[in-house]
Amino acid sequence: MAWTPATFAVFCFIFGAMGLLVGLEIWRPGGAERRGVLGLTTTRGDRLFISLLGAAWIFLVWLALVGMPVWGALGIAIAWSVFTFWKV
Repeated sequence: MAWTPATFAVFCFIFGAMGLLVGLEIWRPGGAERRGVLGLTTTRGDRLFISLLGAAWIFLVWLALVGMPVWGALGIAIAWSVFTFWKV
Protein backbone atom coordinates (compact mmCIF):
# COMPACT_ATOMS: atom_id res chain seq x y z
CA MET A 1 0.00 0.00 0.00
CA ALA A 2 1.30 3.43 -0.91
CA TRP A 3 1.53 5.89 1.95
CA THR A 4 0.09 9.01 0.40
CA PRO A 5 -1.02 12.02 2.45
CA ALA A 6 -4.64 10.88 2.07
CA THR A 7 -3.83 7.40 3.37
CA PHE A 8 -1.96 8.91 6.29
CA ALA A 9 -4.93 11.18 7.07
CA VAL A 10 -7.37 8.24 7.08
CA PHE A 11 -5.24 6.23 9.48
CA CYS A 12 -4.67 9.27 11.71
CA PHE A 13 -8.44 9.81 11.83
CA ILE A 14 -9.15 6.17 12.73
CA PHE A 15 -6.52 6.06 15.48
CA GLY A 16 -7.59 9.49 16.71
CA ALA A 17 -11.22 8.33 16.94
CA MET A 18 -10.13 5.24 18.84
CA GLY A 19 -8.09 7.41 21.20
CA LEU A 20 -11.09 9.68 21.73
CA LEU A 21 -13.22 6.64 22.58
CA VAL A 22 -10.61 5.47 25.09
CA GLY A 23 -10.65 8.92 26.69
CA LEU A 24 -14.45 8.91 26.83
CA GLU A 25 -14.41 5.44 28.38
CA ILE A 26 -12.00 6.62 31.07
CA TRP A 27 -14.04 9.77 31.70
CA ARG A 28 -17.47 8.09 31.57
CA PRO A 29 -17.21 4.27 31.77
CA GLY A 30 -19.87 1.93 30.47
CA GLY A 31 -19.82 2.63 26.75
CA ALA A 32 -23.15 4.52 26.77
CA GLU A 33 -25.23 1.54 25.64
CA ARG A 34 -28.50 2.34 23.93
CA ARG A 35 -31.05 0.81 21.60
CA GLY A 36 -31.39 2.63 18.29
CA VAL A 37 -33.65 2.67 15.27
CA LEU A 38 -32.11 -0.51 13.84
CA GLY A 39 -33.10 -2.43 16.97
CA LEU A 40 -29.50 -3.02 18.01
CA THR A 41 -28.09 -2.39 21.47
CA THR A 42 -24.82 -0.61 20.70
CA THR A 43 -21.97 1.08 22.54
CA ARG A 44 -19.82 3.95 21.30
CA GLY A 45 -17.27 1.49 19.91
CA ASP A 46 -19.98 -0.44 18.08
CA ARG A 47 -21.26 2.78 16.51
CA LEU A 48 -17.72 3.72 15.42
CA PHE A 49 -17.28 0.29 13.83
CA ILE A 50 -20.66 0.50 12.05
CA SER A 51 -19.89 4.00 10.75
CA LEU A 52 -16.41 3.00 9.47
CA LEU A 53 -17.77 -0.16 7.84
CA GLY A 54 -20.59 1.82 6.23
CA ALA A 55 -18.16 4.48 5.02
CA ALA A 56 -15.99 1.82 3.36
CA TRP A 57 -19.03 0.46 1.50
CA ILE A 58 -20.13 3.96 0.52
CA PHE A 59 -16.72 4.67 -1.00
CA LEU A 60 -16.60 1.32 -2.81
CA VAL A 61 -20.07 1.77 -4.31
CA TRP A 62 -19.26 5.36 -5.27
CA LEU A 63 -16.08 4.28 -7.05
CA ALA A 64 -17.92 1.48 -8.86
CA LEU A 65 -20.81 3.68 -10.03
CA VAL A 66 -19.36 7.19 -10.35
CA GLY A 67 -15.58 7.01 -10.18
CA MET A 68 -13.33 9.89 -9.23
CA PRO A 69 -13.49 12.39 -7.50
CA VAL A 70 -14.86 11.01 -4.25
CA TRP A 71 -15.95 14.25 -2.56
CA GLY A 72 -19.59 13.23 -2.88
CA ALA A 73 -18.86 9.91 -1.21
CA LEU A 74 -17.07 11.73 1.59
CA GLY A 75 -20.15 13.86 2.23
CA ILE A 76 -22.41 10.80 2.25
CA ALA A 77 -20.01 8.95 4.57
CA ILE A 78 -19.92 11.86 7.02
CA ALA A 79 -23.72 12.04 6.97
CA TRP A 80 -23.87 8.26 7.59
CA SER A 81 -21.48 8.60 10.55
CA VAL A 82 -23.53 11.42 12.08
CA PHE A 83 -26.70 9.36 11.64
CA THR A 84 -25.00 6.29 13.16
CA PHE A 85 -23.84 8.11 16.28
CA TRP A 86 -27.15 9.97 16.62
CA LYS A 87 -29.76 7.27 15.97
CA VAL A 88 -28.19 3.79 15.93
